[in-house]
Amino acid sequence: MDGHALALSCMGAPASVSVRINPFKAIDPPQGASRVEWSPYGYVLESRPQFTLDPLFHAGCYYVQDSSAMFVGELFRRLAPSGKGLRVLDLCAAPGGKTTDLAASLRLRCGDGFLLVANEVMRQRASVLCDNVTLWGDPNVVVTSVDPAAFASLGSFFDVIVADVPCSGEGMFRKDPRAVEEWSPDVVRLCASRQKRILADVWPALRQGGLLIYSTCTFEEAENDCNLEWAAQELGGRIIPPFEAPSGVRTTRCGHLLVPGEVPGEGQWAGALVKESEGGDSRGSLSALRPLKEGVRKGVQKGKDFVPDCDYALSLSFDRSAYPLVELDRETALAFLHRDSFRLPDAPQGYLAVCYQGHPLGFVKNLGNRCNNLLPQARRIRMNIY
Repeated sequence: MDGHALALSCMGAPASVSVRINPFKAIDPPQGASRVEWSPYGYVLESRPQFTLDPLFHAGCYYVQDSSAMFVGELFRRLAPSGKGLRVLDLCAAPGGKTTDLAASLRLRCGDGFLLVANEVMRQRASVLCDNVTLWGDPNVVVTSVDPAAFASLGSFFDVIVADVPCSGEGMFRKDPRAVEEWSPDVVRLCASRQKRILADVWPALRQGGLLIYSTCTFEEAENDCNLEWAAQELGGRIIPPFEAPSGVRTTRCGHLLVPGEVPGEGQWAGALVKESEGGDSRGSLSALRPLKEGVRKGVQKGKDFVPDCDYALSLSFDRSAYPLVELDRETALAFLHRDSFRLPDAPQGYLAVCYQGHPLGFVKNLGNRCNNLLPQARRIRMNIY
């Protein structure tokens, strides 16, 4: 049965739920979960919990990501060059699943010696990307919001580019009814053309010998194998042959295809090539692209007070000795995340880092009779927590 038919036959089945644990904010694997074969920290859950009401989710201890989408991270781990100093671009990064996977893999491989640029051209989606990168906590991730062509100004800056491009979305039919309503042959043709433009626009930013990982969430050959073959021929690259696929993963001419019903997750295709054409020198500076998020600010001086930045508590660079750490129970942690009033009568006064199960959530200023909450309004829990 081809991918289209099998995916349609699974339309009535519920979509699976999976998470990927942050290895630098380690927690125990979810109870009853099964491992994702191609992700060292991925787990498929037995049922969907209410993630919004789990403080560990807001602490960046895990990311909710479809297990099929995790396969892109496996390609990166298998094919990316070794050594420190890697510069990687996640070109179409929102909402942040692949970015956080790449960040963890890079830190495990390179320590602190890497740069990951996560880009999303749509500003509203870029805002969501910023939030998810902040929760994950890696200070080496820079977030930008520019057209792919803008990266050409940097010259051959990147060692690896991951391009999870916009597509016709057939792999999401089971999960997103809108994908079914919006699909048509014209959409497939439009997407295939747009994908070629994206690849051509960003190609100058990849160094000679650099790695391009190309992926979609569709089954359409025109958007998958054909486009990678086009990139190899027209832009100058060598396709990396597919490796022996894990259980349930299909091998295509140029990559790997994951189909609902054969794997727990949704649809995904991914392949890779090495750039063989010559590239110019790396000449640009990221500051020219006006990043939305770059590095981690510890705080700001306001009068006599140095006010800590809430994002600093979530960062892997957070110095736990800089502020008193106060452990919250689940109810109080949710009150903090909901920005409700609460007291910490037994805690020292002043600025405190509040934690849940040892993982920082943010800062408060304890005044004794009440706490001033430093959690950004835009990041508070909006649903009823009671």
